[in-house]
Amino acid sequence: MLQKIRVTENGARLDRYLAERLPEHSRSYIRKLLDEGRATLDGKPLKPSSKTISGSQVMLDVPKPELTEVKPQAIPLDIVYEDDAIIVVNKPQGMVVHPAAGHRDGTLVNALLQHCEGRLSDLNGVIRPGIVHRIDKDTSGLLLVVKDNRVHATISDRIRRHEIKRTYQAIVHGHVTAARGTIDAPIGRDPQQRQRMAVIAGGKPAISYFTTLQAGDKASWLEIELETGRTHQIRVHTRYIGHPIVGDPLYAGGRPSYGLEGQALHACRLSFVHPLSGDQLTLESPVPESFKKIAERLL
Repeated sequence: MLQKIRVTENGARLDRYLAERLPEHSRSYIRKLLDEGRATLDGKPLKPSSKTISGSQVMLDVPKPELTEVKPQAIPLDIVYEDDAIIVVNKPQGMVVHPAAGHRDGTLVNALLQHCEGRLSDLNGVIRPGIVHRIDKDTSGLLLVVKDNRVHATISDRIRRHEIKRTYQAIVHGHVTAARGTIDAPIGRDPQQRQRMAVIAGGKPAISYFTTLQAGDKASWLEIELETGRTHQIRVHTRYIGHPIVGDPLYAGGRPSYGLEGQALHACRLSFVHPLSGDQLTLESPVPESFKKIAERLL
């Protein structure tokens, strides 16, 4: 389906501009379309980094979506908090957040639709109802979901302004000598391997703060707080400092996984002001058993 987008802003990155203009599509999907050459100006393909020209008309070829409906499924949920506005769930490792190619059902969204009886915000479209942020399939832990569009807009704005504190725990390869530290390194698409992200010049600003909870010869246990929320940020930043996450299939560089299926990364804490009541909420989730077993083995 060919869409015509009249540009009203000068000098913005095209992928960001289109993602804002087309909220029914995720930014990663917009970038994918641009990488495939599906956006043109005067017949010439545009790149994700192309700058917008006010008054121009961009033609975007959006393939007809293969999935137009997500069915509720009776999948058990570990609910940490719920009220009429929001729900916070503890996502298990291995569960995909929303349907996509290769994952048509069995996702967190399928379970949420059943539990909430369809009462979820729809600002992110049919495939991602209620979803305001994501964690990777093989990352476990806390995820904030919203039930109506007004709350969705508020939470999204707070995420952009870094007002929602997200804390993770990870087991990384090697002995981390620093008791604490800041990783301030920009992240962008890895030019050598497009399915990965990397620290690159000209990437998006990305800042992570870490505290070393325990350090052994083979591995270390870190607590990491995000200031920004870039794709794969913790996985990229820990690799950048020479301590990739144990079990990470993309970023651990062939190091032993010690039997883990996926990275030893857990979203352990969410802290934020409730969008309606104004109450300060701090919600926590203990690390899963698989995480503890790896820690006992390596530390």
